[in-house]
Amino acid sequence: MNPASGSVAPPARHNAAQADDNVKEISPGPRRLRNIAVALFLSILFFLIFCFVALHAYIAWVLSNPTVAPLYSNPKQAAGMAYEDITFPAVDGSRIMQGWYIPAEGTDSKKTIVLSHGYGANREETWVPMYDLAHYAHRLNFNVIMFDYGFASQGSKEVATGGKKETQQLLGAVQYAKQKGAEQVVVWGFSMGGGTALQAALISDDIDAMILDSAFLLQPDTLYHNIRQNIALPRHPSLEILQFLFPILNGTSLNQIPYQKVEQEDYPIPIFFIHGTEDTKAPYEIAEQLAANQTNPNSRSWIVKDSHHELIFREHPREYLRRVSNFLGDIRLAEQDEIEKGEIGGS
Repeated sequence: MNPASGSVAPPARHNAAQADDNVKEISPGPRRLRNIAVALFLSILFFLIFCFVALHAYIAWVLSNPTVAPLYSNPKQAAGMAYEDITFPAVDGSRIMQGWYIPAEGTDSKKTIVLSHGYGANREETWVPMYDLAHYAHRLNFNVIMFDYGFASQGSKEVATGGKKETQQLLGAVQYAKQKGAEQVVVWGFSMGGGTALQAALISDDIDAMILDSAFLLQPDTLYHNIRQNIALPRHPSLEILQFLFPILNGTSLNQIPYQKVEQEDYPIPIFFIHGTEDTKAPYEIAEQLAANQTNPNSRSWIVKDSHHELIFREHPREYLRRVSNFLGDIRLAEQDEIEKGEIGGS
C-alpha cells in the first residue's frame, strides 16, 4: 500500500461530504418550497377574505348609520303654520321622540295625519317636499304630526334598524295623536317610513288608514337591489355575510323584520299605495304585490310610469293631490269643501 495515497484519500472524501451538506443547506428541497408556496397562497387567500368581509362590514355600518342633515326650518317659517314643539315616548319606552304638532286651524279637529319620513332624512325630508304635504293636510282640516325617527334625531342619534325600533317610535307618534284627541289617525309614509307603517299596522289597531309613497320594505331582495346600485357584489355570499353582520353592528337581524308577513297581509284598513316604475331603491313590483293582497274596498294603488323614488309629488303635483284627496274623501276623512280648499292651496 502507498502511504502517500492512503493519507490523501480520506480528506478528499471528507471534503466531498462537506460540499454535499452545504448544498443541502443552501438549496431547500421540494417539500420546503411547497410549504412556502402553500403558506403564501393561504396568506393571500385569508387577506382577500378579510378584505371582502371588511367591505361588507363597512356597507352594513353605513346602512345602519345614515348621514342626516340638521333641521333648517320649521312649519311657521316654511309654510306659515302654527305649531308646537313636542316630545313623546316610543311605545316600548326605549327613547323619547322629538317632533312638531300642527293643530288644525280654527277648529277642534278629531283627525290627525302622522307623517312618517324615510331613511337618510329627518321630519323635513326636503326632496318630497314634506312641508308642502303637511300644509296640504292642514288645509284639509287635519292635525299634523311631523317627527324624527331615532336615526335622524339631532340630540341622540341611534342606528337605523329597517323598522324594528322605528315601528315602536311611529306607534309612539300615533299614541300621542290619540292623547291629543284624534279619533282617526292616518299614517302618510315615505320610503322606509312607509315600510315601517306596514310593520306598525300589523300590531296596532290605532291606525285607521295609510298613504304609502315609494314604500321600502327591508328584506333580502330590496337590500341586495340597493347594494347593486353602488357596487357589483355577488348575491351570494354577500347576503349571508350582511345578515351575519347586521345583528353585530345595529342589533337587528333581517329575521326580526316581519317582511314575509307584510308581503302576505290583507290589512283591514284602507291603504293607498303610490309608486313609480323607475324607482331604483324599492322595486314597484313589491308595491303591486302588496296592493294585490288587499281586499278593503277603499284600498288602491297608483303605479306611475317613469316616476322615481319619493319624487312622484314633485313630478305630478296636481294628480298626486287629486288622488290623495279622493282617497281621503272615499274613506270619509275629508269633506268635499275641504278637498276643494286643499287642492286650491296645494296647487
